[in-house]
Amino acid sequence: MTVTEEEVRQRAFELWDLAGRPADREDEFWYEAERQLKDEVIKHELKVPDTL
Repeated sequence: MTVTEEEVRQRAFELWDLAGRPADREDEFWYEAERQLKDEVIKHELKVPDTL
């Protein structure tokens, strides 16, 4: 399972929107979105047994 650019874009927008849409902080929200999504993938992979 990989994280797509579209998923990062959507999450970054959600984070930016929740923060009140501050100007000039796009990179901050992009990197946070990537981190969150990658963490979710790792947690999912740790929960799913290899035998499935």
